[in-house]
Amino acid sequence: MSKPLIAVVGRPNVGKSTLFNKLIGQRLSIVKDTPGVTRDRIYSPCQWRGKDFMLVDTGGIEPTSGDIILSQMRTQAEIAIDTADVIILVVDLKSGVTANDSDIANMLLKSGKPIVVAVNKCDNVGDVPADFYEFYNLGLPDLVAVSSVHGHGTGDLLDECFKHIVFDENDNEDDDHIKVAVIGKPNVGKSSLINRISGKERVIVSNIAGTTRDSTDTEIINEFGKFTFIDTAGIRRKAKVEDAIEKYSVLRAYMAVDRCDIAVIVIDATEGFTEQDSKIAGYAHEQGKGCVVAVNKWDAVEKDGKTMDEFRQKLEKDFAFMSYVPFVFISALTGQRINKLYENIVHVYDQCNMRVTTGKLNDMLSYSTARVQPPSDKGKRLKIYYVTQSGVCPPTFVFFCNDHELFHFSYQRYLENQIREYFGLKNTPIKIIVRERGE
Repeated sequence: MSKPLIAVVGRPNVGKSTLFNKLIGQRLSIVKDTPGVTRDRIYSPCQWRGKDFMLVDTGGIEPTSGDIILSQMRTQAEIAIDTADVIILVVDLKSGVTANDSDIANMLLKSGKPIVVAVNKCDNVGDVPADFYEFYNLGLPDLVAVSSVHGHGTGDLLDECFKHIVFDENDNEDDDHIKVAVIGKPNVGKSSLINRISGKERVIVSNIAGTTRDSTDTEIINEFGKFTFIDTAGIRRKAKVEDAIEKYSVLRAYMAVDRCDIAVIVIDATEGFTEQDSKIAGYAHEQGKGCVVAVNKWDAVEKDGKTMDEFRQKLEKDFAFMSYVPFVFISALTGQRINKLYENIVHVYDQCNMRVTTGKLNDMLSYSTARVQPPSDKGKRLKIYYVTQSGVCPPTFVFFCNDHELFHFSYQRYLENQIREYFGLKNTPIKIIVRERGE
């Protein structure tokens, strides 16, 4: 059984994201005093009274707006409402009941879901202000006074929500999902790929650069395994990032790479490899993440029998700094080779988690050092006593020697290539640590 889901909804700028962050105990959703900052659904696990549940933050609902982005934000909120077990309607004490609040309340009543009203910005401790009682006009009986900034009333709010949830006492599954961050420049098709993978309009898609702002998680279970796909904002060159909200979005994208197992680097086939693609891939490489390059919009490229091979050869030169990365030519629009993408993600994940016994490693070391003698300097030769694996993700190998200064970079590269060839670690980054005996 999946965890119960509580959706946080309301009109723009009533403090939904602030309340969401307060409840989950971290700043996951972007908070800024600007309407429309949150656009997609932001999911996060949460715990109260020893019970686990999922919380989802949504974009502000503008019931009557005809704006493209705002109408899609409304659709995202409606999807969250449809899938939620309980809905928290956030309203603003200082604004009083507005026409939008009434329209949203009527929309929620039609859903038939349990609704708890969080009257936000009740910042003073003690009796609730008289204005609080105005919100009973919404026709919703469960009202709780909260302060999303200070945290007052958040416990009472969750207690009220829990009255409508039946928890499965046997639901203690470990999180065994492969976390996959989908990263790249703006408008390369990251959100379209997430929607294609999930089979639904999970995130807003638009040809307006910067549509995606938060990093959104989508859980997928299929014949290939269990995955959590993290959609991220497009990462532009620093010189072009001026808006404060976009800076937060880019930071969220980098944070998504930090917490992922595998990074899918999406590039635009119609545009080809760019310097910015190199910088984005370089960050994932520096963090030691397993990577897959997804060449999207392949359906829009004019092709003959040699096009893919020629494109792949060019990419191999462009990605020479991370020669282990596999390439998949896909189309998020048509679903072309999406299964191949899954296969590569699982393959790279398995390679990143591979462990090799110390005995086999030292057999490899004996063979490799006999084949190519270790370097020497001024009559002193490098001696490598033994090697052991100290970690995974990426596979990390520690070489113990007599003098780390003699362990030249070129010889490290030779041994890295030997490890790849000997144990089949073709598609994972490898980290090598050199230590002198006794360190």
